[in-house]
Amino acid sequence: MSSSSPCSNCGKTSFIRDDVSGDLVCSSCGVIQQFDQFEAQIGGIDGPQGTFVNFGTAGSGSLYSYTDRKLFAAQNSIDELTYRLGLTSKSVDIRSMISAITEGEFGQGDWFQVLIGACAYVVMRKDDRPLPMAEVASAVGCDVYELGKMILRVIDFLDLKRPDFPEFDIVHSLERTLKNSPSFASVERSAMERMQKQGIFLIQCAVKWFLSTGRRPIPLVVAVLVFVAELNQVEVRMDDLAKEVHAMVSTCKARYKELLETLVKVAQVLPWGKDITTKNIAKNAPFVIQYMERKSMSKPVEKRKNVDQPRLDLENVVAECLRRDDEYEYGVDGITSRKDSRYFSLESKGDRTGIKDIDRLQISPECLSMVYEKFLKENRCAKSSGRSGNVQKRRRLWFDLQDCREWWDGKSELSKKLVLKHLLEKDVGVDMMPPSFVAGQLKCKMRQEKINAAKERIKRIMHPLDADLGDTESPSLSGSPSTERRRKKRRGMMVDVDWEDLIIETLILHQVKEEEIEKGHYNTLLDLHVFNSGIVR
Repeated sequence: MSSSSPCSNCGKTSFIRDDVSGDLVCSSCGVIQQFDQFEAQIGGIDGPQGTFVNFGTAGSGSLYSYTDRKLFAAQNSIDELTYRLGLTSKSVDIRSMISAITEGEFGQGDWFQVLIGACAYVVMRKDDRPLPMAEVASAVGCDVYELGKMILRVIDFLDLKRPDFPEFDIVHSLERTLKNSPSFASVERSAMERMQKQGIFLIQCAVKWFLSTGRRPIPLVVAVLVFVAELNQVEVRMDDLAKEVHAMVSTCKARYKELLETLVKVAQVLPWGKDITTKNIAKNAPFVIQYMERKSMSKPVEKRKNVDQPRLDLENVVAECLRRDDEYEYGVDGITSRKDSRYFSLESKGDRTGIKDIDRLQISPECLSMVYEKFLKENRCAKSSGRSGNVQKRRRLWFDLQDCREWWDGKSELSKKLVLKHLLEKDVGVDMMPPSFVAGQLKCKMRQEKINAAKERIKRIMHPLDADLGDTESPSLSGSPSTERRRKKRRGMMVDVDWEDLIIETLILHQVKEEEIEKGHYNTLLDLHVFNSGIVR
């Protein structure tokens, strides 16, 4: 039997039909030929019926529509991102917020991933447990600024305002970082609780010092945690902790430096405060923090109603009593020793009103006893513990070094989360202006100097005769810019003019107000007054 097509194996055309199976077999090699039993479905009226499929439809074999598949993919994206952020319990809230924004359509693509991250941030911010924006952006895989724009759009669409959308909680961010950071995983539970209270205390003091005003809060959290870890002998590297919370290492170091400088200012009240610097503040921090804690717990002194009412200043009396070595003895752990009275003498003797030199006062013990008895009679609530007369009772004051080592009490209200209004009312030893505000004022002053120098350069170029006349008329002004310029010129020095000076000169020539130039928005001013100045509207 021959076939039109050759054998697929040997290429010959001699075939044999198998009686049992009906397959066509090559007589030379014995290979069964494929696709031999194909029967065309062609027939007339009695032929088999097919399935009519309209153009553009999925057919009867598809179980899900395009909308179902899109919703399924959107839900998977929401679950995946919330799992990476540790917000599995908030998946339903995030889904409902996205559904309200997209009107139930959801979406696909990179923009939808950014929308999920923005809704996750807003949901946690509404619950007063905010997430760092850098952490959300890292999980989404987008830029922080792109995520911030989407967050603003979500807030505007939902019309979120206070108190529904509270401020960023920096205390919760510190607690979350301390709990989830691998750098503190090996710390004991008791030490962790102590570090948490100390961190909350310092972070709220930093907020009162306006160290977080106008800045990103996470670098300040890193700075406080590194300082607290150093106080508790826990080894934590700032680079590692900054990478864990997706913060810039340089910014964290800048906040750490500002924190140390502020603590040095607080430490100036200590007797050895002049010797404390940023290099040794960590060793003196227990005393400084203990002072801050006591200061925050003290109540503000009420003003006396009758200012003219005379009062007894016992400070000089006590200082004079402590000058007698035979009156007091001080012991440490049962060991009695006499202390030199110089340690109790007043440092700034000249600052006392009415008494310029306390050493010139000659007060006998009898006079001190009379003053003390008079004080007890006027204040009946006070209980007498000594005798009057020439016989003085020797007292012993004991100090326990073990108690001094435990410098942290944690009894202050600053160790707990406080409302900003109550936080600003606390006194922690020093009050400061916001560093960002101070830096802005210094930059405005620097720009004002540059403006004056630019105006002088323009005047010297446009009116050289007047400029030379002005220089000769005021030769006595040694500190004037023109005199300084002539000195530099005689020394062979060139006056440095950078790009900012050239921009300021250009803006002044285009008659831009000095108040606007001081703000430093050069690009905006150039677009408004220089590049668009010739356009007729």
